[in-house]
Amino acid sequence: MATNQGVLSSLDNAKTQSYHYKAIVIAGMGFFTDAYDLFCITAVIKLIGRLYYFDPTSHSPGKLPTNVNNAITGVALCGTLAGQLFFGWLGDKLGRKKVYGITLATMVGCALASGLSFGSTSKSVINSLCFFRFWLGFGIGGDYPLSAVIMSEYANQKTRGGFIAAVFAMQGIGILVAGGVAMLVSKLFLATYQADNFANDPVLSTQPEGDFVWRIVLMFGAFPAALTYYWRMKMPETARYTALVEGDHKKAVEDMTKVLDKDIPLEASNTRIPSMPSPTPTYGFFSSEFLNRHGLHLLGTTSTWFLLDIAFYSLQLTQKDIYPASGLVPKASQMNAIEEVFQLSKAMFVVALLATVPGYWCTVFFIDKIGRHKIQLLGFLLMSVCMWFLGHNYAQYRGDSECGSNAKYDFCNGNHVMFAILFGLALFFANFGPNSTTFVVPAELFPARFRSTCHGISAAAGKSGAIIGAFVVQSYTDNADDKTKGIKKAIMALAVVNLVGFFCTFLVPETQGRSLEEISGEEKDLQGNITPDNANETTNDAKEGTRNTSADKSPGTSVV
Repeated sequence: MATNQGVLSSLDNAKTQSYHYKAIVIAGMGFFTDAYDLFCITAVIKLIGRLYYFDPTSHSPGKLPTNVNNAITGVALCGTLAGQLFFGWLGDKLGRKKVYGITLATMVGCALASGLSFGSTSKSVINSLCFFRFWLGFGIGGDYPLSAVIMSEYANQKTRGGFIAAVFAMQGIGILVAGGVAMLVSKLFLATYQADNFANDPVLSTQPEGDFVWRIVLMFGAFPAALTYYWRMKMPETARYTALVEGDHKKAVEDMTKVLDKDIPLEASNTRIPSMPSPTPTYGFFSSEFLNRHGLHLLGTTSTWFLLDIAFYSLQLTQKDIYPASGLVPKASQMNAIEEVFQLSKAMFVVALLATVPGYWCTVFFIDKIGRHKIQLLGFLLMSVCMWFLGHNYAQYRGDSECGSNAKYDFCNGNHVMFAILFGLALFFANFGPNSTTFVVPAELFPARFRSTCHGISAAAGKSGAIIGAFVVQSYTDNADDKTKGIKKAIMALAVVNLVGFFCTFLVPETQGRSLEEISGEEKDLQGNITPDNANETTNDAKEGTRNTSADKSPGTSVV
């Protein structure tokens, strides 16, 4: 199909070079902001409850109502789902580059606006925060398909999986930094604005200056991403989109010559530029041909991502409740408001450092060695095992709640070490497993002209699962008559969800070690489009050790 000198072959066979690492950083900073902004709310959401929902008659620290808590954590996920569908489609219509800057600017602007949420009442502040977090999620959603597809289309064939996974691994760094920034900010405020704990002083234990803490934490994530905006705008369009979708092979060669450490002679690619100004694809997205070729693949990528995110986001978004149960965070009444932020963020940082981040980078290092399929199967299975044992023994590991009014922790006489180990292992195998592979595979399976759309649909299915985790699972556990039994049932149900994901993985083929055109079936289409006039040239080229380069195109267009 592609000659060794052609632009697509040059991309597949290119040595790993500085531009690949630069692309990882540029694309990955979007995911850094994504994870930072989605999960930093875990560290500060209890502070918001203390500041805006304190009831002096309750004799307990202020707490967000269940519906408000779910809205703050879930509204960004709703925006993300919408952004994934919209920008995924737009990335195939207008090109990856043209849309890429819009998503980053949206994320940066709305991250800053989230910290500036205004209002004279608690209701108006929360409404403002939810509004900006929805649009923050909208920008984050666009980054999913665009970053994955750009990296897959830039990467070489040998290390493509590792490069795409490395972009996604910046999500782990974002979670880690979210905990670190919240720790630092809260510690600085604690040193300046000291206060007694809630048990000793229910009113003054909530420092008014805490209102600056959560705002600073939310706003910080915008700055690293903003620093990469210039380089994101300087990235050329991917050669595969330019050549295979736009049909401009010459421009593809020129763009890739700028970034690869070698020249790609245009003559060497034996390219026939399409004579038609707007070539029509051989089949459309809403066609029986697409359904026959890629219907099961799309079902596999959407179902596995959907099932994974129900469990993964349920674990991530309920960390504020899981940390006290695991003994990582003291009882709320034994801390002041800002101290609670510090303790929550410290636990979040430790879990991310020991479980979350290593999982991501294990995927980066092993995905091109053992394959996507095996990693995803192993991850789903071990997540299911860990969560089943954690749920089945939840009350035993957590301990008793009757520990006395002056006890430092909410629960005592439990096996907190085992609780923390199982929780950490579940997160580790989520990230060294389906949380990474469900991001990688949709960027490889589909033809260039549908690649961004299909990745966006797959990611949106995942976010619909996350929304179930944020609203349904959290509401179920919060409103259960017996909260201990409710959480136990929820965790065990999530273990079953993971097991279903294990079986759905068999709908998705292995993509390791093959070119994008071979995986998507474009290679066969293009070989069938070689015209008799250049068939002899193809034969002659083959004798010289080369094969013709072709692209997904309309009948009558010959791109060899």
